[in-house]
Amino acid sequence: MWRQILKYGLIAGLVVAIPMNVMILATPGHLPLAYGMVFGYVTMLVAMSAVFVAIKRYRDTELGGVIGFWQALGLGLGISIIAGIIYSLAWELSLAMTHMDFATAYANTLIAEKKAAGASPEALAQLTAEMDAFKVQYANPLYRMPMTFAEIFPVGVLVSLVSAALLRNRRFLALRHA
Repeated sequence: MWRQILKYGLIAGLVVAIPMNVMILATPGHLPLAYGMVFGYVTMLVAMSAVFVAIKRYRDTELGGVIGFWQALGLGLGISIIAGIIYSLAWELSLAMTHMDFATAYANTLIAEKKAAGASPEALAQLTAEMDAFKVQYANPLYRMPMTFAEIFPVGVLVSLVSAALLRNRRFLALRHA
């Protein structure tokens, strides 16, 4: 099972990391926050489809067509952890290559949205103080990397749960022999 975790975790990690890095390098002016989030989470979902494929292949080739929920979930979570680590390292690489100040861009976007919504000066001052604290925290890789991991890992957990629930049924997409 460890071989499948490493193999499919690497595949999922690269499927999410390569488009992210290409997008960051291709759009130095930054995509609007909403578009970046949609693109990012769609890419994560596509990448995490490797979890479903891995569980199905493991069930059909190694286990004779039968896998328990917990074993399938463990396989999926292992893949999600590897993919999350690769995603976090790719984000760090993107930041290092582009010298992008993501925290400042993110803070400025949130403040501009609040201003456009007609927030009071007190609310803007409070948000500005919170964003200044966020920028200091985000500058620390020990804060930033777990935060980045926490973006993708819930997607992996969700895909792992659904995949394990579906594929524990031996009749669901059963391997047909000729």
